[in-house]
Amino acid sequence: MPEAKVSRARSRQAFALLYPTLVGGQRLNRFARLATRVLDAPLGLVWLEPAGTAAGALPECWPPETDPGTEVLGRCRVVAESGRPQFLARAEDGAAAFAFAGVPLIGSSGELLGVLAVVDPSPRVWSEDDQQDLSDLAAACSAQMRMRKRSENGRLAREAAEEAAYAAEGEAHRAQKRLNRSELLLRAAEDLADTSGLHDVRQRVGDLVSGDLKPACIDLVLLRQGRLEHVRSPIDGEWPDIPESFDLGSPWPAAQAVRENRMVVVDAPSQNGTASGPLASPAFATQDLATAACLPLRGTRSILGVLVLGWDAPYQFGVEERAVLTTLAGYTAQAVERALHLDERVTAAHQLQRAMLTKLPDTPSLELAALYRPAMHDEMVGGDWYDAYPLPGVANGDVTGGLALTVGDITGNDMQAAALMGQVRSMLRQADHDHPGKGPDQALTALEHACRRLDLQASGTAVHAHIRPAADGYWHLKWSNAGHPAPMLVTADGVVESLTQHDILLHHALPPRPRTCAGRSMAPGSTLLMYTDGLVEERGEDIEVNIGRLAHLLSTSPPGIRLHALLRSLLDAVGPREAEDDTVLFAVRIPAS
Repeated sequence: MPEAKVSRARSRQAFALLYPTLVGGQRLNRFARLATRVLDAPLGLVWLEPAGTAAGALPECWPPETDPGTEVLGRCRVVAESGRPQFLARAEDGAAAFAFAGVPLIGSSGELLGVLAVVDPSPRVWSEDDQQDLSDLAAACSAQMRMRKRSENGRLAREAAEEAAYAAEGEAHRAQKRLNRSELLLRAAEDLADTSGLHDVRQRVGDLVSGDLKPACIDLVLLRQGRLEHVRSPIDGEWPDIPESFDLGSPWPAAQAVRENRMVVVDAPSQNGTASGPLASPAFATQDLATAACLPLRGTRSILGVLVLGWDAPYQFGVEERAVLTTLAGYTAQAVERALHLDERVTAAHQLQRAMLTKLPDTPSLELAALYRPAMHDEMVGGDWYDAYPLPGVANGDVTGGLALTVGDITGNDMQAAALMGQVRSMLRQADHDHPGKGPDQALTALEHACRRLDLQASGTAVHAHIRPAADGYWHLKWSNAGHPAPMLVTADGVVESLTQHDILLHHALPPRPRTCAGRSMAPGSTLLMYTDGLVEERGEDIEVNIGRLAHLLSTSPPGIRLHALLRSLLDAVGPREAEDDTVLFAVRIPAS
């Protein structure tokens, strides 16, 4: 029988065995999905054609439910009929023009199984790396399909001769090896996409790499200002002391990999001492390792650093192993770049937050303390604030004439909330200074009018208070509450009162209205606690129970405890362990006579 007819007959036989598993088994479009990510193309597909049937093409696409179009399917048929890869910068079929890359999927006996292809609507030149990546993925996809075929053909394999069984076992091992590595790249693309920091990146890389590629040690090293710095993690406890950084021009292979922008493999010195240099990086210098691979981390604009993997047994890297590790390093570089960007945003956000939080005034006649804890997610900043400043009319900042006290919470846990908070805080200060001798309620009302005139869309809660000295060491407290958690007033003998009088919250959509004001006399030894809801709100917990715990801790606090220590103990005892909201605690104490 002619060779072409033999190949076509094999294709029919292969599909007859393979088609039921393709219909009912695991879908192959995950290879299409990985191909779109690796080659940065908007469309990927695995194209199958049942030879000699009327069913026509059975493409599995990524994104799912995508219609590739007759032009793309026609180009896949050309690849299938020729049995050769095609990488076209501009394919023209009819009215459509697109960039096309397709590699045939070949069975273990040389039969055609289908085509793995990616399509870009814009013309592009497929690089050698693109061609190699798609060919590697096609090999993995073919291995997957051969595994399915083998499962269906198990009965015939058991009846085959011993030599055929050995051959099938060897092919299964090779196919499984390729499949494992393709699954590694799939997991890497998904798991490294949502890392939260550099330590997380390092940990996940170690968890991802398994099987015969599993390293004994991992070192993540970043390039910063001409030096290479180790990213330390808890596993460093098992290493001896290592330098924080080393010079880019040093002879370490990790530095060489960065300088030359290529993978560097180094083996430990042999028994006769013929090895030429140190093993990888300072972190590996005293480890009993046999082989190390240094993989440069290529960022969008520059080299970010190097990923160093070490094995405690000699390891030989073939083409497939190098391709897998290079791709893994690419995903790691993307994760590192995201983590560095996040760190920069968080650092800038913290600097902004610290700049807007008030330095408490020096008050010999009062004890003041404040504590701020950011939320443990998003940008780790928010709209919570505290403030204290002399009331207008007090000469030279002498606070004995009275203080304004504020704790507030602008809605949100991001930079926008922090920016709005800074504006509201300054405007409330100005309202007090524009209305000397007036109460805190009128300052809040003036703030609402100003926000409305300026179209400042701020919403949230606040409690604003004025405290002025009275006779015999007493102080008089007046406050106005705009929907905020009630402050607590505790006397010197531990009696706690919740100051529950309050009005509606602040909101840009609500018209300003007159607010109420309440007052109390604070005896020597009394303490006023103001806080935001992040202290007492916790998912799945009753807020009233937490408020009750807070009051109990206030009433039983040790006499004479410093205010800052008191606030820290309240946050540790009542505040949620995983802070989903930022938190402020602000306390004022009248010294005992």
